[in-house]
Amino acid sequence: MSRFFTAGDSSSESSSSDEEELYSDREEGKDLAEESSEEEEDEEEVSSSSSDEGGKTGGSRFLRDAASSDESEDEDKVTVVKSAKDKRHEELEGVIKLIDNASKIGDWSTIATEFDKLNRQVVKITSAEKAPKTYIKTISDLEDLMNDAIAKQKVSTKKMNATNARGLNAMKQKIKRNNKDYTTEIEKYRDDKFDYMMSDDEEEVVRVEKVKKTKTAYVDGIDVGDDEGFATVGRWGKALQYTPESILKHLRSIVESRGKKNTDRAEQIRIMERLVEVADTPYRTIRVLITLVATRFDLISGSTATYMSQENWKSAEHEFKTLLETLEANEDMAVVENAEEWDDDDKPPQPTQGKRLKIPGSVVSIVERLDDELTRSLQHIDPHTAEYIDRLTDEQSLYNDILRATIYVENLKKDSSLEQTDDATNRVIMRRLEHVYFKPAQVVEIQEENAWKSVPQQLDSEITPRQSGFTIDALVQTLSTFLFRHSADIIRARAYLCQVYYFALHDQYYKARDMLLMSHLQETIANFPVNTQILFNRTLVQVGLCAFRANLVYESQNTLQEICGSGRQKELLAQGVMIQRYSQVTPEQERLERQRQLPFHMHINLELLECVYLTCSMLLEIPLLAQTGSSPDVKKRVISKTYRRLLEFHERQIFTGPPENTRDHVMQASRALAAGEWKKSADLINSIKIWDLMAEPEKVKAMLSAQIQEEGLRTYLFTYAPFYDTLAVGTLASMFDLNERKVTAVISRMISHEELAAALDQVNGAIIFRKGVELSRLQSLALTLSDKASGLIEANERTLEQRTQGTANAFERQGGQGGRGGRGGRGARGGQRGDRGGSRTRGGQQFGGGALSNAIKA
Repeated sequence: MSRFFTAGDSSSESSSSDEEELYSDREEGKDLAEESSEEEEDEEEVSSSSSDEGGKTGGSRFLRDAASSDESEDEDKVTVVKSAKDKRHEELEGVIKLIDNASKIGDWSTIATEFDKLNRQVVKITSAEKAPKTYIKTISDLEDLMNDAIAKQKVSTKKMNATNARGLNAMKQKIKRNNKDYTTEIEKYRDDKFDYMMSDDEEEVVRVEKVKKTKTAYVDGIDVGDDEGFATVGRWGKALQYTPESILKHLRSIVESRGKKNTDRAEQIRIMERLVEVADTPYRTIRVLITLVATRFDLISGSTATYMSQENWKSAEHEFKTLLETLEANEDMAVVENAEEWDDDDKPPQPTQGKRLKIPGSVVSIVERLDDELTRSLQHIDPHTAEYIDRLTDEQSLYNDILRATIYVENLKKDSSLEQTDDATNRVIMRRLEHVYFKPAQVVEIQEENAWKSVPQQLDSEITPRQSGFTIDALVQTLSTFLFRHSADIIRARAYLCQVYYFALHDQYYKARDMLLMSHLQETIANFPVNTQILFNRTLVQVGLCAFRANLVYESQNTLQEICGSGRQKELLAQGVMIQRYSQVTPEQERLERQRQLPFHMHINLELLECVYLTCSMLLEIPLLAQTGSSPDVKKRVISKTYRRLLEFHERQIFTGPPENTRDHVMQASRALAAGEWKKSADLINSIKIWDLMAEPEKVKAMLSAQIQEEGLRTYLFTYAPFYDTLAVGTLASMFDLNERKVTAVISRMISHEELAAALDQVNGAIIFRKGVELSRLQSLALTLSDKASGLIEANERTLEQRTQGTANAFERQGGQGGRGGRGGRGARGGQRGDRGGSRTRGGQQFGGGALSNAIKA
């Protein structure tokens, strides 16, 4: 190395051999330099600096030339000097990021360590200013996270490891002691997180120093510099100064980058938030807001999250509300789907006199996407946590936006120059109806009142005008009628089902039943999408529950039979995914199935549904079992196979303890009713706690007690009629705690339906039983042959109908009678099945003995 430095007067051009010697000498002297002391290094630095200043040696001149060349290359570069304040803030954000990462995996040991660093950083910052809002957000979220972790530990059987447990206990004391000083700020943050954090990213003007040569700074080709050497710098030192003239160019670059890989959507959102602030015209504001909301929706596609975060959703909802306010204030502009894109970014379009300026976009699509994202988040959040309740409060804000979007779309439809169709209006009204139909009238009334308060007074709707006397029944009727008249098949069917559901929910059974029968949807529902089929199943179940509350036991059981008898209630009502034991479901099918699941607040209680179905089946099946047990010649039929299977399983049990669940209560009540103990049966049914979920539980229990009394009387007559010649009506009235008039009515109905072979002596108040003649073997065989022949005829007609189904329309066009005859035969056959599936059947005139227990076991 000394040989190199002695060549002080040599030229700067050196051979490759000299360079090799230089590098070899440096490598040989590396070990010696490491062994030298700090004092020797200081002396070498002093000597080297003095040699540089003097310029006497070759080495100093070599180093000086290199430095001078670097300076010449960096003449045009701008050096940004960060202040101590910025450095402290960056260190604070680094610690907060570490705490967030540790929170995601529940590493309380790391959280406790980094929390101490965080407080030390905040002490340095708060000496000159107040605590940063990011710090307030972090300590508030940590407190909530800590409370959730402690609550889960109390109910969880799996213990936390020792390290995490110590960290959690340490954080419990630290947070409690630390957050006392920031109680006011934490309450402000929790009251409105969005507004509190909006002013967090404040931009600062930083002095640019060491400017060798003034050069204009550019961001995406836009001039952001100035003549005095100042620039607006964000948190990471990037210039964020934008002009109104550059807005459209930035939007075009952002739109062109959508869908590309490695696109920083968060950075694009920050840019557009700044563009909204600098927008000086309504046109630019509308364009930026439409692009900004669309970009927020794109955040989900580029991440592993399955739903939109609440903070991001609220930002999108707030920006959409701003968009509607801007459009309402500027009636000369309209956002429509069929508008052409404006190509000239330097010269924005100007609205002409008497015509609206068309801006490409869709207000209805944004509303639908906001609704879908809210529903998706409610699907994935645990419904038994406070987070679900907090998320559910956003539904009111969404309903307000739906109402304002409805009013805006109605106003667009008035303008003939925009060429608007009914499709957008139908879609937004359908969304509004879907937020109303499944809720009680009191809840909808409050929701509707709050929504109209958020709408300016000068705005009103023609479909559902603002007026005090507008009831919720009239609202549902108006929305449904509008969709009946103007919508296509799918939306019309969904609107019809929503109205039927609303009527059934509010105990208007006959209205709901008549509408469902007149719609004939039960015949064509298989051709509709899965979501509409789910709505049909929900409506059918709600109609069955309404019939039960109206004391119509047979109608309720008949309506619920199709859903509850299948054993797939969860899957059919979209309230859970049933795991099939022997079926293979692809991941794509499972994903679609989970996407169709309804949020928890829309669920129908499956335990209540099962209780209603089994109770109705008990009231129908027990008298039928008694009838077939005492009359062997009566054709055996089954009303509910599910109930029969449960009853047989319960009968096979050797020992039965006290009832523990709904099924046990119903099965033991069935046995008591079959044995004639109607009081015990009523007590068992009324002791089921699930009845308290109904609107009027006491009324329902009284209705069930009356039904059990009546069916107990019928069961007793079917069972013990063969052993009586006459029976006093007063005796039956005292046995079943009924008045004689009620007993007489029940017996008369049984005699008229030919269920009981008896005569009623009203003078003496007695029942006179008739003993029938036992059928001969030939007569029994003849009846069996007749039943088999009728079954064969039905099978042949069904096969013929399937084969001639495609040619029926051709016969009808030619005016032939063949197709109509086939359909008539189907109607006649349906009538036979209806008679056979009726509530009462012929028979019971002949009593050949037998016991009820044998009929149940059979």
